[in-house]
Amino acid sequence: MPQSFGSPRGPSILDTLLITGLGPPALNDSERSSAEQPSQDGLGQQDAVSGRNQCWPIRPTLRNELDTFSVHFYIFFGPNISVPPDRPAVFVINLVPVLDSGGVLNMELKLNTSSVKGENVTVIGCLSHGMPLVSSDNTSIRCESETSAGFLLLVNSTSNVTRLRIPYPQTGNWYISLRSLCSADYGYEECNNVTAEVYLRTYLTPCINECGTYGQCKLLRTNNYLYAACECKAGWNGWGCTDNLEAYSYGFQLLSTLLLCLSNLMFVPPVAIAIRSEYLLEASVYIFTMFFSTFYHACDQPGIVVFCIMEYDVLQFCDFLGSLMSVWVTVIAMARLQPIIKQILYLLGAMLLSMALQLDRHGLWNLLGPSLFALGIMALAWTVRTIRRRHCYPPTWKRWVFYLFPGTVIATFAVALYAFVETEENYFYIHSIWHMLIAGSVGFLLPPTTRPEGGAGAKGVVPLPRKRGCGYRLCVNEHEEMGLVDPGLVSVNSICSS
Repeated sequence: MPQSFGSPRGPSILDTLLITGLGPPALNDSERSSAEQPSQDGLGQQDAVSGRNQCWPIRPTLRNELDTFSVHFYIFFGPNISVPPDRPAVFVINLVPVLDSGGVLNMELKLNTSSVKGENVTVIGCLSHGMPLVSSDNTSIRCESETSAGFLLLVNSTSNVTRLRIPYPQTGNWYISLRSLCSADYGYEECNNVTAEVYLRTYLTPCINECGTYGQCKLLRTNNYLYAACECKAGWNGWGCTDNLEAYSYGFQLLSTLLLCLSNLMFVPPVAIAIRSEYLLEASVYIFTMFFSTFYHACDQPGIVVFCIMEYDVLQFCDFLGSLMSVWVTVIAMARLQPIIKQILYLLGAMLLSMALQLDRHGLWNLLGPSLFALGIMALAWTVRTIRRRHCYPPTWKRWVFYLFPGTVIATFAVALYAFVETEENYFYIHSIWHMLIAGSVGFLLPPTTRPEGGAGAKGVVPLPRKRGCGYRLCVNEHEEMGLVDPGLVSVNSICSS
């Protein structure tokens, strides 16, 4: 099991945390030489525990497990504790291996100032692992022996509350020793007939202060070691996401939110083009994407510039589904399939994409897979038309040069940015560019309307001569989509009735 940061023998991070009170003092040279002098080790322990050849009872605590790394330790006849002037009060808590080592050990000590009757009393708390540390010198506030050191807590009438936090504490028995001293002219001395009353609270939590406003507490596993840690956002760092040295300013957070949200307005031109070309189903998908992408990114911000109209998970699912469906319906529309086939593919795409997003929402193949499959359908449809008509489809060079080529280049560049360039540091502006590029490519790639434009007759169609005995008359549009259909190559097979 990895070295605990809360171990008195291990490195301490208390200097980097917002803790009221004092941390453990530096270890002396005698600790480093303890392995060479085993006889002195026993003497040090005896002096630390007994103190003036006296023994004190150690009061146990009651353990109450609430959740993973969430444990409260209750003192019998507590939590208010009386600390007499002539002897210390010693308590013990036991941390279970695996279950307790991945959280944060918290201790809060509060002095009841009314109990000291106006005396300048200081209550000294000493938290140590493995054995209690009780000094035999009642004029000292040290929390160490020749072989070990603990964590020191001080409360008095001026500062009556102190807190201690130890991330990833070492498992085993932890001892809390409390004693009271009165201030004198040259340090401290024993108090006379003054019993101080303190409030002691000891508990385990997964993270420090639940990671605050700019972090999220997560349960992690590494090599079968279960632990909790804070995932900080908006440039904040530290064990409890309290270090604002590299934090984003409010103006920067507002700018990133506006870029990610307002970049979705680039879908307005594709919606207008789709409605004008009578692609109403495609237009509804673009509106769905624009709406949920805007409010998803307004809710997804790491800082304080956040606005959520519904649950985050719902917004994220709808945003991802709308983005993939926009790509799907655009490419299927470019294939120029029969209406019934196109509607079936739209429905199947929506169901399959929903299933894929539930399996892995952030997978790259969620975007590439449907795109490649839709491109395969489009390529097959275009190839069949090319073979039947014996010329390239679409047949006009203007369609290739002014629409298909720029739309393809823009879409390819957008996918490359999304897959290879976008990181957490540049997310807010690279993803905004992604929004604008994808929306712009849709405006180029969406095929024109199939509605006839001008020509002979009221609707621009030329009726074919009706043959005798036939019950049907077919019309061929002479101006169908920039000459995509050549009337000279069309053969009409009439169905005759006998």
